[in-house]
Amino acid sequence: MENTIEIIFNGMKEKVESGTTVADLILQAGENDKGLIVEQNNRFVHPRTYQSTTVKEGDKIELINPDFGG
Repeated sequence: MENTIEIIFNGMKEKVESGTTVADLILQAGENDKGLIVEQNNRFVHPRTYQSTTVKEGDKIELINPDFGG
């Protein structure tokens, strides 16, 4: 039984463990900027919910660092 799901993370297809949280993805990406903005399926994810927000099959997760513009 496979324990991974496929998501779109910063524009790239990736396989991650089932149960992965937004906080896990931020750590994986090496981001530590307090101003980081996270979107899950084009919806803002509040920083207080990073630990409790799990990603699901097919989710689109974008990490946006305002320091780099956009």
